[in-house]
Amino acid sequence: MRIFVRVAEEGSFTAAAMRLNITTPAVSRAISALEAHLHTRLLNRSTRKVVLTEAGHRYLQRCEQILAVVEQAEAEAADAQVRPTGQLRVHATASFGQTYVTPAIVRFRQRHPSVSVDLTLSQHVPDIIDEGYDVSVQLSADELPDSSLVAQPLGTLHSILCAAPAYLREHGAPRDVHQLSRHACFRFVSPLFPNDRWLLDGPGGTQTVPLHPAGFRVNSADALAVALKDGIGIGAVPMSTAAPALRDGSLVRVLPGYRLQPLNAYALYTSRRYLDAKIKAFVEFLRDVIPQMLESHEADLRDTAQLSP
Repeated sequence: MRIFVRVAEEGSFTAAAMRLNITTPAVSRAISALEAHLHTRLLNRSTRKVVLTEAGHRYLQRCEQILAVVEQAEAEAADAQVRPTGQLRVHATASFGQTYVTPAIVRFRQRHPSVSVDLTLSQHVPDIIDEGYDVSVQLSADELPDSSLVAQPLGTLHSILCAAPAYLREHGAPRDVHQLSRHACFRFVSPLFPNDRWLLDGPGGTQTVPLHPAGFRVNSADALAVALKDGIGIGAVPMSTAAPALRDGSLVRVLPGYRLQPLNAYALYTSRRYLDAKIKAFVEFLRDVIPQMLESHEADLRDTAQLSP
C-alpha cells in the first residue's frame, strides 16, 4: 500500500523508487503483486507516465486512510516507550501495599497524571502474565527463585514484637527471650514464616522461640494488630503495621533489642526489553521512595523503643 501511494503521488515508478530508496523493478513487482491480489488494475502505464484507473482512485483514498491509522498506531506504540501514559495494573501484598505502595502511587500520579493505576491488594501471589498485571510488589524471606520475571529489590523490612500497654501492666513485660514462654504469643499466618516458632535476631544472634498452639489465628497483620490492641498477648507484626500503633501508644514494643528475620520487598515485571514507559517509570519511582519510607519507619521504631517497658 505504501509503495502504491508513493507511485500515485509521484506519477512514476522511477521517482517513487528514488523516494522509497528501493529499485524501480522492486516497485514494479510490488504493484503487480498488489493488482494480482486485488484482481484489479490500479494503474495504467505508458512510456512517459503512470495514471490511476477509476478503481485505483478509489483504492488510493482507502489506502491513505488506512495508512494514516497505521502511522498513528505506530506513533502511539513508540510513544509508549518514551512517555508514561495509559493504565497501569499493580498488585501488592495487603499490609505492605496499604502502608507503602498506596502512598507511593499517590505521589507517582502527581508526577505522571496521564497514568491511571488499578491497584489490587491481596495475600494471593498472582501469575503476572495470566492475570494481566504490569507490576507485582511481593515480599520474600529469601531471594526470589529464578524465573522469566525481572525482580527489582525495593528494600528490607522486619517484624517486631508488640503488645498493648494494658496487657503488659497485667502480665508483666518479658525481660529476655526465655520469658516469652510465659506469655500468649501470636503471629499472623503467612507462608513466609514458620507458624510454630519465632526466629528472633538480637544481640546474641538468632534465637528460636517455640510457639504454643494459640486460640486465635489470622492471615492479616492488620487484623492481628487490632487483636493485640485489645490485649490478647504479644504478637509479631511487620514494622509497617506496628509503626502507627506505636506512635499513638495503642501498642508498645516488647524486647526492643530483637526483631524477626527480615523480609525483602521486590517489584516484579515481565521484561527489560521494550519496557513500556509507564512500567519503567513506576518501578524506578518505587526504587526511590520505598527505601525512604522504610527508613522513616525504622527511625520511628528507634524513637519509640525508649518508651517500651
